Amino acid sequence: MKTPEKNKESYVKIKLENLFQTSYSNEPEIGQQRGMKMGTDKYLKMLAKSFPTIASTTTEIINLEAILNLPKGTEHFVSDLHGEYEAFQHVLRNGSGNVKEKIKEIFYGRLSTKEMDTLATLIYYPKDKVNLILKELDTEEEIEDFYRVTLSRLIELCVFAASKYTRSKVRKSLPKEFAYIIEELLSKDDKFLNKDAYYNEIISSIIMLQRAQDFIIAISYLIQRLVVDHLHVLGDIYDRGPYPDRIIERLMDHHSLDIQWGNHDILWMGAASGSKACIANVLRISARYDNLETIEDAYGISLRHLLTFANMTYPNIINASFEPKNDPNKTEYFDDEANQMAKIQQAMAIIQFKLEAEIIQRRPEFEMDHRLLLDKIDYENHTIELNGKIYDLEDGDFPTIDPENPYQLTPEEEAVMERLAHAFTHSERLQEHIRFLVNKGSMYLIYNDNLLFHGCVPLNEDGSLMSAKFDGAEYAGKELLDKFDEAIRQGFIHRKRKGNEENLDLIWYLWCGPVSPLFGKRQMTTFERYYIEDEATHEEYKNVYYEYRENEETVMQLLENFGVDPEKGHIINGHTPVKEKTGEDPIKANGRLIVIDGGYSKAYQSTTGLGGYTLLYNSYGLQLVAHQPFSSREDAILNESDIASTRRVVDRELERKKVAETDVGRKLSEQIKVLKELLAAYRAGRIAER
Repeated sequence: MKTPEKNKESYVKIKLENLFQTSYSNEPEIGQQRGMKMGTDKYLKMLAKSFPTIASTTTEIINLEAILNLPKGTEHFVSDLHGEYEAFQHVLRNGSGNVKEKIKEIFYGRLSTKEMDTLATLIYYPKDKVNLILKELDTEEEIEDFYRVTLSRLIELCVFAASKYTRSKVRKSLPKEFAYIIEELLSKDDKFLNKDAYYNEIISSIIMLQRAQDFIIAISYLIQRLVVDHLHVLGDIYDRGPYPDRIIERLMDHHSLDIQWGNHDILWMGAASGSKACIANVLRISARYDNLETIEDAYGISLRHLLTFANMTYPNIINASFEPKNDPNKTEYFDDEANQMAKIQQAMAIIQFKLEAEIIQRRPEFEMDHRLLLDKIDYENHTIELNGKIYDLEDGDFPTIDPENPYQLTPEEEAVMERLAHAFTHSERLQEHIRFLVNKGSMYLIYNDNLLFHGCVPLNEDGSLMSAKFDGAEYAGKELLDKFDEAIRQGFIHRKRKGNEENLDLIWYLWCGPVSPLFGKRQMTTFERYYIEDEATHEEYKNVYYEYRENEETVMQLLENFGVDPEKGHIINGHTPVKEKTGEDPIKANGRLIVIDGGYSKAYQSTTGLGGYTLLYNSYGLQLVAHQPFSSREDAILNESDIASTRRVVDRELERKKVAETDVGRKLSEQIKVLKELLAAYRAGRIAER
């Protein structure tokens, strides 16, 4: 059966995308699935169903070859969002300042700074800003004039933003309600006046039919979408801030993105997969940062039994280390709210130490016996021996620990964890969000000659790749990250089956293991931070990767290990806040490595002095964008206070980069090659036209 003409484009797109898999897919090629090789007549006959004539084949070749000569689309890199939904939303809406840059390109010298700021704010928050402006207008004539001027400016800007894409791609981005009208307006050419009356009448009709406000909202969101072609999220969506669930929902609606998992994401992924050790960590951290509402309200997980247990077991909190780090923006707390969070935090900390000991004892290859600390406590004298030295404990209250068997959960602790494990694995919204992270995410990604990952590639002191032994085999570098990637996927897929401990153990190891590319430290000193005053015991010692990443030769060797051309590529990662206040530079190894975690999280901003780094990669090269802290959505709308950003060129292209030089371009070139083979088969008579 012939493919209907109107559906041919989408059919072919699916067929060819299946054929040329993206770099992060594990699916085999369709030709291999069917025992065929590309270029064979059997395969070409299958392709001929989509392109049944010489004319249709040549048309597609011409189309694809034309696309190769378009400018490369803009990539937007963000990292370490840590639940800061409003700040992330604003950066996403303004494209890290990309919207305002395009406004300046079009309207500089024609509009005042105030007018350009108003236009930018309207594009970021069209519904709120339009309503605000309309309240200040007194007459119908003023309102009509506002609509006419604003619509004309938005259309002009939209034409400019759409100019680097094919008409087909723009068409797929159009809001359905106004698709035909916007497509007509985007075809306006100021060089010719033949259709001026036609275009003016469209705008007049929009205003007269009282659809101007809806149209402004629709075209503003279209501009937001067009200024960024693809989004990279380099990990740590969860923890610290209050709304990671809203960030996930926003990402689920994004038109094109990938995610590289962060250590905090892994913790939630492990919890959703049924790891009790990960669940204990998630709850302890959420209580510590006053984010239990995310668990209860966002994901519908009841903490009633945990709270009852914590109140009964720890009636009096005497350890100040368990006091929650309250949200500074939250001004009202119930009298005992902070006390309850401290109790939950202490209860989960002890349960966590016990559950982690089970894993450490079960998996001796993890080489983490040094983190078995509960048996090192002198419960009578309230001291602990670490590395041959005796330390006083801040708190000697351990009501659930049997000194003769310190790692054994009490029946009450076991009951609490059974309820929580069932709740985490059966929360529909949490499962939906983690499924999205699994499907869209990976441990690392190679994209347009750049290597993207969240944390590090663990190294030995001499700069060689650090290895870890799992299941009798040693893994290092790329193979190590591949091993963890597989464990994460298998752990989630088999989350409700018995015998999944092997995968869940590896997911937990990613959170705090000494050879974890997401943790990147020798040990996690949670116990010491809670119970020992001497800060020397709190040191976690970063992997030497963070020293070697300043070395260009080491970075180039890492790129080679992952199969990236070191002469072209860069490593882009987050994880470690860049301390700009102390002079740290996010651009390292002579521009070969870029760190883009500048501190979205409010918890880090006093240290970093910034509100975050992002990165843009367009046809002109790489630009690092440093952002000042975001004030609020209300301030942005009322006072047009955009995030103050500073751009810095990292790597400028000598010639404007085209689609042909990207991963997409290389796939299109392969498609063109196959289509030319089909064309030759038609002309040689091996395949008949239909």
